[in-house]
Amino acid sequence: MAKRAGLGRIPDRVGIEHRPASAEQRLSIGHWEGDTVLHGHKQSGLVTLVERLSGYLCAERLETLQAGPTTEAIVRQLRPIRGAVQSLTMDNGFEFAGHRCVGRALSARTYFCDPYRSSQRGTNENTSGLLRQYFPEGTDFRTVTKRRLRAVVEQLNNRPRKRLGYRTQPSCSGVNIQAN
Repeated sequence: MAKRAGLGRIPDRVGIEHRPASAEQRLSIGHWEGDTVLHGHKQSGLVTLVERLSGYLCAERLETLQAGPTTEAIVRQLRPIRGAVQSLTMDNGFEFAGHRCVGRALSARTYFCDPYRSSQRGTNENTSGLLRQYFPEGTDFRTVTKRRLRAVVEQLNNRPRKRLGYRTQPSCSGVNIQAN
C-alpha cells in the first residue's frame, strides 16, 4: 500500500509530523499547501499552492503531471515571494518527487501528509473545491488559457474570508504576499 501512495517513490520524504507546530496553528505567514487538480487520469491539470494563514492562492497549468514540470511550476510560482515561504506540505503523488529542488530554490522545508489523509491539507482541498466551481470535473486544463486561470485565481484571492473577519488579507501580520 505504501508504494501506491508514493511513499516508496519520493526520495527523502519528510512526514507532516515533523512540520512546525506554527504551521498547524496558522500563527504566521509562510506555511503553504500544495496539490494538483486533475483532468482525467493525469491527462492534464493544475498545480495549486495555498498559503495556510491568508488563503492566498497560486496556480499554474500543467500539460503533463510529471515531477519535472510540476517542480518547475512550483518554483516559478513561489520564487517571486520566496521570503514568504517557510514550508510546503504536499500529498504523496509522484509529481511532487522534486520536492528537494523546490526546497533548495525557495529556502523552505517540504513535508508530505500521511497517505489518504487529504484533511491534513484542508486549506488546499477547500481551495481545490472552489476552483472546481470554475473548472468542473472533465475540464481539459490544456484548453484553459493562462489569462483565464489568472482571472479565476485573482477572483479567489480577492474573495472575503470568514476566518479573516471577511477581509481578503490577514490583519495580524501586515505582510502582503502578493508578487509584484
